[in-house]
Amino acid sequence: MRRVVRDDRKILFMSIMPLPVFEADADPHHRSAMTDQEIYDRLESPKTIVVKFGFMKLIGEYPYDGDAKPGCGSKLVARTHRGTELVEMLTTTCENAGCSKSITRRELLDYVENSGGKDYPFHSNGRILRVATVEDLNRQSALGQDQPQQVKRCRELIREYRLPMKLVEAEAILGGELLTFYYMSEERVDFRELVRQLASEFKTRIEMRQVGARDEARLVADYERCGQHCCCKNFLKVLKPVSMKSAKVQKATLDPLKISGRCGRLMCCLRYEDQTYKELKKNLPRRNKRVGTSEGPGVVVDTKILVQLALVRLEHDNREIAVPVEELMDPDNCPAPGSLTKPEHEADPMRGLSEKDIKDRTDDRKRGGKRKRGERKSKDQQQDEFRAKSREVDPERKPADDESGEGGKGKKSRRRRKPRGGRKSEGPTPAGDKPGKEQSGPPKAARDGGDDSGGKPKRKRRRRRGGRGRRDGGKGSGDGSGGGSGGGGSGGSD
Repeated sequence: MRRVVRDDRKILFMSIMPLPVFEADADPHHRSAMTDQEIYDRLESPKTIVVKFGFMKLIGEYPYDGDAKPGCGSKLVARTHRGTELVEMLTTTCENAGCSKSITRRELLDYVENSGGKDYPFHSNGRILRVATVEDLNRQSALGQDQPQQVKRCRELIREYRLPMKLVEAEAILGGELLTFYYMSEERVDFRELVRQLASEFKTRIEMRQVGARDEARLVADYERCGQHCCCKNFLKVLKPVSMKSAKVQKATLDPLKISGRCGRLMCCLRYEDQTYKELKKNLPRRNKRVGTSEGPGVVVDTKILVQLALVRLEHDNREIAVPVEELMDPDNCPAPGSLTKPEHEADPMRGLSEKDIKDRTDDRKRGGKRKRGERKSKDQQQDEFRAKSREVDPERKPADDESGEGGKGKKSRRRRKPRGGRKSEGPTPAGDKPGKEQSGPPKAARDGGDDSGGKPKRKRRRRRGGRGRRDGGKGSGDGSGGGSGGGGSGGSD
């Protein structure tokens, strides 16, 4: 065998030599395990096959005498009690068959008995004809395409004959011998004329089958509120009624919208754990029963089924404690209140941790804990801390004076809003000054001690950092950030 390798400039031919390890694997005597093909060749054809079929997921066990070795999930053509239809293989009831999940017939019968007994839809009068071909699958797909027209026509006839029934679904089998219509009705319906009309139009045998609300969900429902397929459509075959008592025992909400399924009835999953809840409830004491605890006698207030706890109100101090069922005792023989002393040294919750982990867990900032209301600092304290940090960074910086004229404590400067478009400053702005830029000192009018002839002084602006550019000669506190000739505040000319 030669392999061709193409390069950009030339074509190379090189031989492929089989490796010795591959030749050893090809010989069954040099291998410890068999290949899948060898395992399949050693299998025998199954004698009986368990299949499911129909919209209602009926189960059947039929004999098979073919040479093929189908596996789980294979599509087969079978002759059932309804006619020739397409079925799906579930398992086999004979050993050494093509399905790796073979079970014995005894196991199958036990499963049927535990799942409903006589009510379980199990059939055995039929036969497996062959493995489904491509033509069979195409034929089944064509029947599914005709289903909407069949349902539409049947509903038109129901309205025409004014029958008190609701059509749910229509099902046709592969052989065409039977066409089944599933309907719902609360009373007896005489549909003989309807059946004659349908048989004359579809040229086949018509069967009208009445179903309930749960069977309707099995036919048309898809997903439940839990995100899974509806249990009745996925695996449940016998739909037993569910009582409201099951919801009360499981402490579920009694809101019908939350505990009802797609069918409008109580959800089937409430019945799954009903037996377990009943067994666990037998271990719990009843309410208002007098019991004994390690802290003294008391009365049962409430119980929790799953965690097996009882809420007990102590008699001597009316304190409520949760006690496991295993620790309950006779109220006459239980310890007296206060007889059990607490240990002198309680267990350290931080034992076994390193110093770094203890510091991280106890630090409020690292663990994101909130400060208590009393521990929060006031706004003045926060400002004082900020000024102290600023002095450490810049020691030569002078503290900002208050805006009172005599250096005493006055009101703090507040940030003023900018004037709106309708108000303009009356004094001319010097050419050298720019808006928003700080000046090196107070305005000229403030230094000379005179007032501006223009009239009202310009509105002061708050400087970003107090104390910059302030001169010692002037007692006034003008900011000078606006740059107006009459602005800056009250001068010291008085």
